[in-house]
Amino acid sequence: MSAKRLLPKPVLALLIAAAAAAGPIAPLTSLPAWAEKAVAPEKNPPGDIPDTQVFITYRSAAGYALKVPEGWARSDNGTNVRFVDKLDAVQVTIMQAPPKLNLAWVKDSYIPALEKRGRAVIVNNVRLVTLPGGRAFRIAYADNSEPNAVTGKQVRLEHNLYLFEYGGKLAALNLSAPYGADNVDQWRLMSRSFRWQ
Repeated sequence: MSAKRLLPKPVLALLIAAAAAAGPIAPLTSLPAWAEKAVAPEKNPPGDIPDTQVFITYRSAAGYALKVPEGWARSDNGTNVRFVDKLDAVQVTIMQAPPKLNLAWVKDSYIPALEKRGRAVIVNNVRLVTLPGGRAFRIAYADNSEPNAVTGKQVRLEHNLYLFEYGGKLAALNLSAPYGADNVDQWRLMSRSFRWQ
């Protein structure tokens, strides 16, 4: 029979007292955003852009023009811009284009990065489309919104993201709204209005 070494009673008592003084064990850090579970889409989602919405042309110093909804709040971050109304958004991000923009690069490089920085991203389809502003890769995907600062509530969002390339630059035009909102015509108008200048 093997002998077991026991701590002397005074030492054991000291360890127990120290653990009690330290308080409860801190919880593990929350999961990264990409590891979240997809929240269920709302049955009657808000976010329809009215048929009466007026659109104006936004011209960027980054070298493109785009029709955006008039009156939406605008925020700039360098060459990137975002227009927001409640949970609806139009965002353009400018970056250096890859050596070769093709379907393999979109699937092997762009989408994994999108999934990593997003919240419960699910890509529905990727396809090459021809628009008045040129050829673009269209990525249709869904993700969770950022948690509400007060309630913590999240909403499932759907996105149409277009990748346009010109002169060594890549523009990612991202149109988003609560999942199930009826914005087909308005998103079509905006995606077809994009022009490099």
